[in-house]
Amino acid sequence: MRTQVVIVGAGPAGLLLSHLLGLQGIDSVLVERQTAEYVQARIRAGVLEAGTVELLRSVGLGDRLDVEGMEHRGIHLQWPGERHHLDFVDLVGRSVTIYGQTEVTKDLMVAREKAGRPAYYSASDVAPHDVTGSPYVTFVDADGAERRVDADVVVGCDGFHGPSRSSIPDAQVRERDYPFAWLGVLADVAPSADELIYAWHPDGFAMHSMRSPRVSRFYLQVAPDEDIERWSDDRIWTALSTRLAFSGWTLETGTITEKSVLPMRSFVSTPMRHGNLYLAGDAAHIVPPTGAKGLNLAVADVALLARALTASFGGNDELVDAYSETALRRVWRCTHFSWWMTSMLHRHGDDFDAQLQLSQLRRTVTSVPAATELAENYAGLPL
Repeated sequence: MRTQVVIVGAGPAGLLLSHLLGLQGIDSVLVERQTAEYVQARIRAGVLEAGTVELLRSVGLGDRLDVEGMEHRGIHLQWPGERHHLDFVDLVGRSVTIYGQTEVTKDLMVAREKAGRPAYYSASDVAPHDVTGSPYVTFVDADGAERRVDADVVVGCDGFHGPSRSSIPDAQVRERDYPFAWLGVLADVAPSADELIYAWHPDGFAMHSMRSPRVSRFYLQVAPDEDIERWSDDRIWTALSTRLAFSGWTLETGTITEKSVLPMRSFVSTPMRHGNLYLAGDAAHIVPPTGAKGLNLAVADVALLARALTASFGGNDELVDAYSETALRRVWRCTHFSWWMTSMLHRHGDDFDAQLQLSQLRRTVTSVPAATELAENYAGLPL
């Protein structure tokens, strides 16, 4: 098979890149090691930056988002005895929207089916070849047949463990592991707050989020090696009620439908290009979820890359030559913001560190410049 761009990985990054390229008349083929059902069901991010929302609307993917997405003006920051609201719209003129990654993926899959572009799911033995010359990707399809796709460009959207990242020789990986993890919980209960609550507590961080008017999402700081079997539903609700407690406010409880432990880490791989192989999304970087940057950063990557490849196929290589350097500037900015939010809100170290964290929280909610810095980063830099 011959195409212009072969995209390894059919998560939101790969699907969106293919969609953006297709709008410019550029052909692509998607190759994904998981099943379509698995990709669609993955529960990940839920907060979309203003720029992400604007992009999805502008490329015909906003119909369901506009109906089901929940626009939030800001977030609540909390510590024992205090809860403060930061209004992003007042501070920087931009809001965020709650719309789960699963829903974004559904919209992208529907758009791809309508466009009739080829996608291979349940592919095994996926490997890029000759990426500095005439690139191609080989794999075994779901029926066991060996396949080869020749292309002008290969784009790796296949995550940290995919074959694309390891195909860049001498790639420098900078990473940081955090001494805690999140216990994530999905529950069939209406949200108990109008917007997200980020809570610092002596027992550890807690977060109240939501996925819809009927489904809530919660997180608890736990140890990286936490045994999830030790967390009964009753223990989870007790911990959430304790860490999110605030005078005059009640946490509503319901049936827990999903729970998992998410280790916290940062990693950035540089460069994000080698010859005709480009990296985007989790193949190039991972950030802790505290700053809600993961999915949005992947969207920023592919928006930049789609413009660059479109120009390159038109004979102008200026943007593709600058892709890695340009993308990494945003990556490091978002990595720093995610590290800062994580370091400020998670209990670690001793009581001295705790007082430093509380001092930073007080500064953030009482200083307009400090609040504006958080709002500008959280609501998202322009794409």
